[in-house]
Amino acid sequence: MSESAASGLVPADPSQYVRVREKGARDVSYPAAPDPLPVPVYDNHAHLEIEDGEGLDLDDHLARARAVGVAGVVQASGDVDSSRWSAWAAASHAGVLSAVAIHPNEAPAYVERGILADAIAVIDELAAQPRVRAIGETGLDFFRTGEEGHAAQFESFEAHIALAKKHDIAMQIHDREAHDAVLETLARVGAPDKTVFHCFSGDAAMARIAADHGYWLSFAGNVTFKNAQNLRDALALTPRQRILVETDAPFLTPTPLRGRPNAPYLIPVTVRFMAAELGVDLAEFCTQLAANTVEVYGEF
Repeated sequence: MSESAASGLVPADPSQYVRVREKGARDVSYPAAPDPLPVPVYDNHAHLEIEDGEGLDLDDHLARARAVGVAGVVQASGDVDSSRWSAWAAASHAGVLSAVAIHPNEAPAYVERGILADAIAVIDELAAQPRVRAIGETGLDFFRTGEEGHAAQFESFEAHIALAKKHDIAMQIHDREAHDAVLETLARVGAPDKTVFHCFSGDAAMARIAADHGYWLSFAGNVTFKNAQNLRDALALTPRQRILVETDAPFLTPTPLRGRPNAPYLIPVTVRFMAAELGVDLAEFCTQLAANTVEVYGEF
């Protein structure tokens, strides 16, 4: 194992791993807080190491979230550095659990540099920490990565599946324009017991397949987008006990706040939309979402 894999699992200076999202011409002010939810829920996937908008720190994010009924956050990762930050965040902050992984779009670069095995070794060590409760996000992305990078993505994905099984923790899947390949891989290799499609992007047919296999579908703010009828159709077909909700913050801010920075405290907007779409009582839906999250990731 390389020196990088054997050391530095807890960053001495977590701020060194914080990234700043390019702002461009966007309105980068955070929206006003929505009304609190009647029953607390959890944000199942966020990237709080990425600074956006006013540059809230982790404590600020958690305080804002708690004020509107968001009791905790699963902090996700995409490379070695963000995985270290995520593990640190979970170990040092109540209400944070973490997922660690190499993102599929990063996998080709790790393979090209000959360091994927070392990176997987770091993820393996981090996954042993008690508040690291998932491998993620991992999977396949045929939108941003061309065919020349597909082999590296498959290699990385299968290595991450093995880690989720080894540590008996959940797995968060990133699947973009690779639905059939992801499902085929899970069938061929064998899915972890707790497999989650983060920011589900499929349709009703895929939702039926997921339900048949006992996978969880996590819906983000894009379920509110006008052009996302496929997601609403999938939501309607997903068994209530298999539905999760997330922000994917700072991305995918729900309508009518699109373009503004996203954060865990905005998840009530998406939850209310989903409850209305399903025609269910908001408090009962929140109770179900919270129970689903704890079933997948354990207590916060």
